Amino acid sequence: MSTTPDSLDLLSPVWSHLTQIQPERGEGIYLYDAAGNRYTDFTSGIGVTNTGHCHPRVVRAIQEQAARLIHGQINVVISPSAIKLAETLNTITPDSINSFFFSNSGAEATEGAVKLARMATRRTNIITFQGSFHGRTAQTMAMTNSKSVYRSSYQPLPAGVFVAPFPYAYHYGWTEDQAVDFCLRELELILKTQTAPEETAAIIIEPELGEGGYVPAPPRFLQALRDICTRYGILFIADEVQTGFGRTGKMWGFQHASITPDIIIMAKGLGSGVPISGIAASHDIMSKWPPGSHGGTYGGNALATATAVATVETIRDEKLAENAAAMGERLTDGLVELQGRYPLIGDVRGYGLMIGTEFTRDGHPDKDLTKALQKACIERNLLLLTCGSYENVIRWIPPLVVNAAQIDEALTIFEDGLRSVL
Repeated sequence: MSTTPDSLDLLSPVWSHLTQIQPERGEGIYLYDAAGNRYTDFTSGIGVTNTGHCHPRVVRAIQEQAARLIHGQINVVISPSAIKLAETLNTITPDSINSFFFSNSGAEATEGAVKLARMATRRTNIITFQGSFHGRTAQTMAMTNSKSVYRSSYQPLPAGVFVAPFPYAYHYGWTEDQAVDFCLRELELILKTQTAPEETAAIIIEPELGEGGYVPAPPRFLQALRDICTRYGILFIADEVQTGFGRTGKMWGFQHASITPDIIIMAKGLGSGVPISGIAASHDIMSKWPPGSHGGTYGGNALATATAVATVETIRDEKLAENAAAMGERLTDGLVELQGRYPLIGDVRGYGLMIGTEFTRDGHPDKDLTKALQKACIERNLLLLTCGSYENVIRWIPPLVVNAAQIDEALTIFEDGLRSVL
């Protein structure tokens, strides 16, 4: 049955829709609709299709696994692909990270990580950062500060969550060092005045803010957080839901600061579009999680874990993190060159292929221009997302298989769109 406009009414309106495009297939960085129109997808399904749409190696793994076993509940039987995924992840995580739990979404994994931290430390409180996005479940809403829409009308939310400032230097109008110094002082003050170290289970941070504006955490800040956590026995949780699996030009975002977290949260790029997430920690930390105190029907699902194995192997073998670093440099150079000619581009920032361009006018966030530019790019078949608390940041997250010619073409479309709205 063909889809009519009225059929769209069958979908809940709680979903916002960037476009009405209904793609029939995807390949690499492109989506195609039934009429044969081609769209350049620089959204990657919101940072999911790191291997590109329908990578042949991933498709083959799905087909082969689906023909053998789709689901074997992990409390009842253990799918060999779940073991294989744990083994594969063990090769790309720090030596101290050697135990893995699988679930379905980033929010679900974040909730699990909070439960693990509380159980392992026997402490209650969590510190998160201004501008963070950790999910839309009750617990993760309480930890999310990027936009009020994610929390509005859902109060009261779970208690025990405290918010520290994030070193967003461009927002403050400071140098990076000034922003880092201020935020570290404020964090120490929070530990003195709001949540004492002995009641603080974990500090959780995105190595680069996602929904909050694509703002990288400076390495010195992450290193200081690691030191604070070690000093007080607080667990350091790296939320790598969007930054993981090569997105920032390294396998993990925290690697830019040469630190090791206690717990890693992963999702999005892990499954190339098949829902799967995970929590990684040391066996010592995981062993403090009593059997049965957490779980889920689909965690460790055979089809999802087999897909994830193929995804991680593809990222590793095809050196997609390295390509993200190289193409991210090319993209950044192009955007900085545009910034020199269009000063409304106030800031260009980010690691790898997780780049934000922030638009400001007279020192104030310019949401209207940002949305108009996004629309102009969509009209030219380039799909881009916005982010930031003021919705004035265009985010660049193409699949990691993107090449130089495709980066250059996107920049040309972007400039053409920008000229059309000025």
